[in-house]
Parts: sequence; C-alpha cells; structure tokens
Amino acid sequence: MPIDETLAGYSNLAFKSAWIVYILVLAMLIMQYSSARKKTTERELVSVGGASTGVAGPDTPGKVAAKPTRSLPERLGNMAFAVLFVAIGLHLASIVLRGFAVHRFPLGNMYEFITMATAAAMVTGLVFMYDRRFRAMWVFLIAPVLVLMYLAGNVLYAEAAPVVPALKSFWLPIHVTIVSIGSGIFLLSGVASLLFLLRLRQPEGEESNTLIGTLARRLPDARSLDRLAYKTTIVAFPLFGAGVILGAIWAEAAWGRFWGWDPKETVSFITWVVYAAYLHARATSGWRDTKAAWINIAGFVAMLFNLFIINIVVSGLHSYAGLN
Repeated sequence: MPIDETLAGYSNLAFKSAWIVYILVLAMLIMQYSSARKKTTERELVSVGGASTGVAGPDTPGKVAAKPTRSLPERLGNMAFAVLFVAIGLHLASIVLRGFAVHRFPLGNMYEFITMATAAAMVTGLVFMYDRRFRAMWVFLIAPVLVLMYLAGNVLYAEAAPVVPALKSFWLPIHVTIVSIGSGIFLLSGVASLLFLLRLRQPEGEESNTLIGTLARRLPDARSLDRLAYKTTIVAFPLFGAGVILGAIWAEAAWGRFWGWDPKETVSFITWVVYAAYLHARATSGWRDTKAAWINIAGFVAMLFNLFIINIVVSGLHSYAGLN
C-alpha cells in the first residue's frame, strides 16, 4: 500500500508540537524548582470580642477566612501538569499517526524506536510519579527525553516508508515494542538512581549553599528515590529480558539460528545481566545503597551505548533496520 503522506505530515507535526510543549512544561517546572519551597499563607488572629481583619468571627459574619496564597512559581508548577498531559497526548498521537501512514507498526528505524521509548518513559512517569513529592523529578526526566527526541527528529529521522522485507514479520511489533518500552522505563530508573546519589550528598535537615546542595534539597528523600528506581527496574527487567528472548526466536526464524553474538545481541545481553546484578545487589546487605545505584546507572549507560554506539557506529546484522 502507498504511504499516506498526509498522515505522515500530521505525525511529524504532532512530534514537533510535543517537543515544543515539553519545553514549555520544563520551563514552568524549572521556575517552580528554582524557587524556595516556602508556602506563603496569610493568616490573621481573631481579636477578643470578635474584631478581626480578614478572618470570620462570631460578631463579624461578613468576613470570610483568608485563603492560603500560592506563589507564581507554584501556580506555574501546577499548570505544568495540565500541559504535560497535552504533550504526552501529542507524543502518542505522533506514534499512532505514523503507524497509519506507513500501514505497519511504527518501529522500523531509530527515529520510531526512540519516539516509542521516550513516550514509554513519560507514561511510566505518570504512573510512578503521580505523588506531588516527586514533582521536582520531572525536570530531570523531561530534560533527557527532550535531548533524545531532538536527536531522533533531527539526526536520526527517517522518512515514512515501508520496511525492508526482512522486517516484514509479526515478530516486529512484539519484539521491538517490548524492548522499546523496557528501555523507556529503564530511562526513568536510571534518572532515579542518579538523583538518589545526588540526594545522599545533601542529607535531610542539613543546609548547604553549594549548587549540589541547592538542587538536592528540592528532591524527594533518598529512600523514595531508591524505591522508585527499584520499582521501575522490577517492571522493565522482565520486559527487556522477554524482548531479548523473543528476538532470539525471531533470529532463528529469519536466520536459522537463535544466537550469533551479533554486536546488538551481545550488548543487549550484557545490559540485561547488568540489570540482573543491580536487582541482586539491591537485595544484598551492604550493596543495596550506593553500590546498587551505581550498578543501575551502569546498566543505563550500557543501554544508551547499545542504542547509539552499537546501532550507529558498529556494523552488524541489525543494520538493515535503519538503525545505523
């Protein structure tokens, strides 16, 4: 079937619009993040005999109690979350429209893979960071998502087109979708571990005038960040592992062997082993704090290495997918 250029154009427009709206959300959240976490509340005491200024008393029925006032940065932070849903909606729409435009599952090249992975990271953020105490974390999640989307849209972009015959298989939507979603969730896990290590440098109750201390004070407590990293890895680890296994099954059907130590296969397996080591360390006394967090970050770095260096620089059997 011919490519629907109109839908492809709408997909690109939705992608670019999502990127711009994410920038708007990031700007509003940065304004809230950079402000001091002090709530200004206007309260006046009721004087004896019911005389008051701004607070209702028994003899002042016309007065109403003063409501707590919110600063401009706090109002912008609240507004950012409403706009965030718009950005994620546009992000998901770009994926759906791309699929309808090319009449296939939109995971045939690096552009489409990163679009799916970053969308998975943002949706996972909504699921795991709905609590207000995680609001400051959104700054650090949206920033790498914007970088990845910029690279996808400007450096790794591929025109809407059919995939090569080798990818015309029912395994494409199964294998690549699972891997891309797992990668997106790992992105959130890696950010959480990085912020956990940053938070440990500024313990609760201690003041610091350094930049790191200022950044850390506005983050959730270290225990909450560590738990977030662990919970998201628990979800992503079996997904990514299943993706590797399903990829091996697809390889057997396509190439007549389950495993050939192709660079992509090898680094994917190494990444999965590193995350397995993190989960083991997280459950081992003496390793579950900073050591486990560093292992989790190592897994995140391995995943990025696999995504960019292996796909773009190293030549392998996965080159035909438009991934290098």
